[in-house]
Amino acid sequence: MRLKTSIWVAAYLRRCQTEGVFGAVRKKGAEEAGAVFVKVALMDGNAMLYAPAPQTVYDDSRPVERLFVPIAPQPVSEPSVEERLTKELRFDPDAWIVETEDRAGRHFLDLAKG
Repeated sequence: MRLKTSIWVAAYLRRCQTEGVFGAVRKKGAEEAGAVFVKVALMDGNAMLYAPAPQTVYDDSRPVERLFVPIAPQPVSEPSVEERLTKELRFDPDAWIVETEDRAGRHFLDLAKG
């Protein structure tokens, strides 16, 4: 059984906190099953953005854990990340946005393979 999004986000922020990384919910989405986008601000004007992995990366069973994919392989400017988030929210107003700040770019997410 998959965790409610609100519980997953709370646990994720707790993990960031224990690693010394500041994180906060910028936009709260659907409690039960909202998509989560994670922005990692590198504190130099650049950021990384992680989106939910597409359903094609999961096998036939319902996914238990949440997997993510980086939107770009390298850090990009924060304004371009914000532009992408604006587009995502227009498409899915129930999405969550979680933002962390870490100069090293640590994200603590499970990434999809491939």
